[in-house]
Amino acid sequence: MKVMLENGSPNKKGSTYTALKQIQDTLREEEIDSEIYQIGHKDIRGCIDCRKCSELGKCVFDDEVNSFVEKAEEFDGFIFGGPVYYGNVNPTLTNFMTRVFFSSFFGGKRIFRLKPAAAVASARRAGTMTAIDTINRFFTWGEMPIISSSYWNVIYGNNADEALQDIEGLRTMTVLARNMAWFLKIKELSIKEGIELPEVTK
Repeated sequence: MKVMLENGSPNKKGSTYTALKQIQDTLREEEIDSEIYQIGHKDIRGCIDCRKCSELGKCVFDDEVNSFVEKAEEFDGFIFGGPVYYGNVNPTLTNFMTRVFFSSFFGGKRIFRLKPAAAVASARRAGTMTAIDTINRFFTWGEMPIISSSYWNVIYGNNADEALQDIEGLRTMTVLARNMAWFLKIKELSIKEGIELPEVTK
């Protein structure tokens, strides 16, 4: 079982990374493999609703989005994390997620369906709840069970050092990782026991 952790921050080792690293370390303790996928520093343009993905089977803009969709098929769970810019999650992450979910769905790839997912937001102070809500909308559209924690999945700090001082935030990430691991194990066990996933409704 493998979980992909998407770092939507341009700061490769900043506050968002600190939260994701806490999750990754806990997943390792739960014997779940994971990978941190850095996208925040990339130049990701937004979706233009051209619907070419329905013809090509992938986004017409052949960049990091198409590479990610191919790679994502190998993973069993996903955690998307991003920093707050002007009261919401940063545009690079939303551009990326919009094209990933849109092109994979209309391109005929239901790679996210019934795979557990979680949103993580980092901020100096405000905007985390809006960011979490924004990310979660992609999951509900993609038929993805949302994994929660003992608090909202947020961490506070203007940089990695400050984020490491957010003890409650780090604990929240630990609980989130354990809940993700539990869900994945239960899902795997249910499939072994012959409980099939629901059929796709067309």
